[in-house]
Amino acid sequence: MAKKSAVNRNERVKQLVKQYATKRDALKAIANDESLPLEDRFEARLKLAELPRNSSKVRIRNRCEVTGRPRAYYRKLKMSRVSLRDLGSLGQIPGLVKSSW
Repeated sequence: MAKKSAVNRNERVKQLVKQYATKRDALKAIANDESLPLEDRFEARLKLAELPRNSSKVRIRNRCEVTGRPRAYYRKLKMSRVSLRDLGSLGQIPGLVKSSW
């Protein structure tokens, strides 16, 4: 099980990303628009830099829904390989057959 503080921090980052998503997208559109004057684009970049760093989408860490483990994460199942193996052995994941020999 991952540290509660790390899982909670990641949840706060997700909440910040959702909160600032529209503002960040609007500023990025202005900053990347080649048809606008350079001063306006630069001003948009400065405003973008003033936003909280944790409001950026790349700050979100994929974590296992079951244990909170950050490594060996399967995006399709939203869980780590360890949790997948445990639940597969118990027969709780439909269609998954864990082989052993």
